[in-house]
Amino acid sequence: MPADPVMTEDILSPALAEAASDIEKTLERLLPPIIGPEARLLEAMRYATLSGGKRLRPFLTLEAAGIFDVKRSCALRAAAALECVHCYSLVHDDLPAMDDDDLRRGKPTVHRAFDEATAVLAGDALLTYAFDVLAGPETHDDPRVRLELVAILAQASGPHGMVGGQVLDLAAESPGADFDLGQVTRMQKMKTGALIQAAAEMGAVLGRASPEARTSLRAYAHDLGLAFQITDDLLDVEGRVENTGKAVAKDAARGKATFVSILGVERARAQAERLAEQAVNHVGMFGKRADRLAALARFVVDRKS
Repeated sequence: MPADPVMTEDILSPALAEAASDIEKTLERLLPPIIGPEARLLEAMRYATLSGGKRLRPFLTLEAAGIFDVKRSCALRAAAALECVHCYSLVHDDLPAMDDDDLRRGKPTVHRAFDEATAVLAGDALLTYAFDVLAGPETHDDPRVRLELVAILAQASGPHGMVGGQVLDLAAESPGADFDLGQVTRMQKMKTGALIQAAAEMGAVLGRASPEARTSLRAYAHDLGLAFQITDDLLDVEGRVENTGKAVAKDAARGKATFVSILGVERARAQAERLAEQAVNHVGMFGKRADRLAALARFVVDRKS
């Protein structure tokens, strides 16, 4: 396996905690509370983004950028922009018209804490604001780099990425839907994997990495994203609400095709382990600079939430 669990804890836990704290502070600065007619909207945006979570995607951006010695403040802005997109997707996924969830990260979902209209608008605002942040000169002094960051995030979150994957996800729950392993894999590459892949590549773009380095990080993130989703599917079957912070056993109740429903628990777990090991191999070219990325692969398949 990629790393010994104890070693993973020693290497990864402090770095994850530091990254989560830094991202929280960055989002706090980027989304200050206001007074006026838009105050409720900003309150909902802050509720959606400043509510904890693993911050795995922004951590990926920070770690990839760190390999190339990118200035931390620049990497944090890019990582925060990506987290805004991720949080918007959660707000919209939880809506009654989508997954209809009442709980997210152990708290009421945005449409429950506020109302449906405010949740829709908060998600819209987070999505668009992400590109405002990326386009700012504080993110990088080279406008070509900023343009590429915008393009990567737009492609990963749009119809050929996360949103397209969500459409397939809804189709997987339709009466008579009969998704096979290839279709489920494609769906999850788009819905979950595209943003994870973008997170790693954005760090490389900030560091003006070589094509070879970018390819290695994309391959790492591709396998990490699939391992992450398989583990999510396993947690839906085996997890507990107090650990996951959200409802469990939803997929089976809806008759939805998942990695677990197709492969079974043991084969799905074995596949997640293989993918994590492959992910580690992809970043071997970076040596010790990728130690935390290697540890992250272990964390993704061992997590309980």
